[in-house]
Amino acid sequence: MAFECQKGIESLRICSIEPSKNRDNLTLELEKRKPLHKLDAKGGIVNSKCEELLTGNEVLPGCRSITELPPVLISEIFNLLEPKELGIVSCACTLLYQIASEHHVWKEFYCERWGQPILQPPFGAGHSDEKLWKELFAEREFRSKTFMGRYTIDMLYGHTEDVRAVFVLSSKKLVFTSGYDQIVRMWDLEEGLSIASSESLGCTIRAVAADSRLLVAGGTGGFIHGWRANDENPHLFDLRAPQNEDMEFQVWEHGGPITCLRLDFNRMYSGSWDMSIRVWDRSSLECLKVLIHNDWVWNLAPHDATLASTAGSDLYVWDTNSGSQLAIINNAHAGYTYSLARSHTGKLLFTGGEDGAIHMFEIFENAMYHVRRVATWIPHLNAVYALAFEFPWLVSASSDGKLSLIDVRKLLRTNRKSSLNNSSKAVNPVDNVEPPQRMLHGFGSNLFAVDVGSNRIVCAGEEGLVRIWNFSQALEIEQRVQALRGLRLENRMRRRNRQLETNDKGRRDNPCSFTKKNQTDGHRNSWNNRRKMVWKVKA
Repeated sequence: MAFECQKGIESLRICSIEPSKNRDNLTLELEKRKPLHKLDAKGGIVNSKCEELLTGNEVLPGCRSITELPPVLISEIFNLLEPKELGIVSCACTLLYQIASEHHVWKEFYCERWGQPILQPPFGAGHSDEKLWKELFAEREFRSKTFMGRYTIDMLYGHTEDVRAVFVLSSKKLVFTSGYDQIVRMWDLEEGLSIASSESLGCTIRAVAADSRLLVAGGTGGFIHGWRANDENPHLFDLRAPQNEDMEFQVWEHGGPITCLRLDFNRMYSGSWDMSIRVWDRSSLECLKVLIHNDWVWNLAPHDATLASTAGSDLYVWDTNSGSQLAIINNAHAGYTYSLARSHTGKLLFTGGEDGAIHMFEIFENAMYHVRRVATWIPHLNAVYALAFEFPWLVSASSDGKLSLIDVRKLLRTNRKSSLNNSSKAVNPVDNVEPPQRMLHGFGSNLFAVDVGSNRIVCAGEEGLVRIWNFSQALEIEQRVQALRGLRLENRMRRRNRQLETNDKGRRDNPCSFTKKNQTDGHRNSWNNRRKMVWKVKA
């Protein structure tokens, strides 16, 4: 990612150190801002750890610039910067560029936005771990702009009835769909071709989830049907093979239709209209916990040892180890809360409901769990049935036949600053509301499912079609468009300059043209004056 240096960057000062009267100790002239983050007299950021480093026995006389500080202290200061700020600071000089490029915080930036990369970076000789993490972050940040560009649409035909579930397995370039036709279908994400389909499972399939080792589906029959991955199969799962206990299984525990399924490293989660969520051990298929709700469970989102869920119109947060309820938001929406999405850090929750609104919640972990609503969008006229989040884009699908794309970067930056300054004060959600950055139309009926992955948005609904919105060529197309636009502008300016030169040359070749024009104007004016005098005499 290319960072632009701001004007006046050569005069950058992050902290100013002046020797005190007692030269055995050094002190910073700080302006108190918050308990952990402080400002010096010139507006720089210094935390308590930096202050401890500076108040030691080491003496740095005459140190007035950040470049004269120890690299360890500079690294601690960089820990407090955002990615864009860190990139701007690295433009100040070679020393800051080297420290910023090899800083360990790039890995944290990447993982908190997108989780662990699908393919681990090839760390080798001559390249440091942190420097490659910076390159990964820059590439992913650059790719995040694609959803504002141009796209192509692939339509996948195969389902004969409504499609209720869509899941994108980005690491293997696969898409899994299912619905009222009771069949699970597997598609190639890049080519848009059908790979395989299962036998009829005997009931409507409302939920599908997968990773590189397991594929599960659940529906109105109350059972979970699963396929284990086959290493010899290039597409992982053999959906058409005869039933084999080692590669295929079914679990019966729920007393109602299954509405949502999720997988993590060693657990499986299922939610049902029997008002419960069950936590399963993936290897033994044993039910570990049962989380009881007060209404039908619509969706769930696990993260580490916590689980967020929606039931009825309420939003819940659970501890999956103890099975205890950590927090609840009553009446999160006017009507049912159908959809739920969660960030990779687990601190941000997004809900969509029957009222057509989308709410963003933030989880605070202090002495007790606290969930606070920080933003609201109302991009749809009807119910929001599905949400998908891949930083920084939140994608929603609604029964009004539209997809909305919301970029949460600006809101997160504003919310982060406000939470640092006033962590105990409630934030008015109306102040942070912004319209969606983009709306995708072209659907004539309800949309029930959506997912995001590999610069593509996959959605499906009542029509029985699966649509793939392909943005993978958006940046290249935009670059070509900009180049053509530049050529057109250059040609236009060239023609204009040529016309001006021609006009100037014509004036120089015929110097009497201006005099003749003035004479003609003079004759016309004199004729008008004589006509006026005639009318006066007649009067």
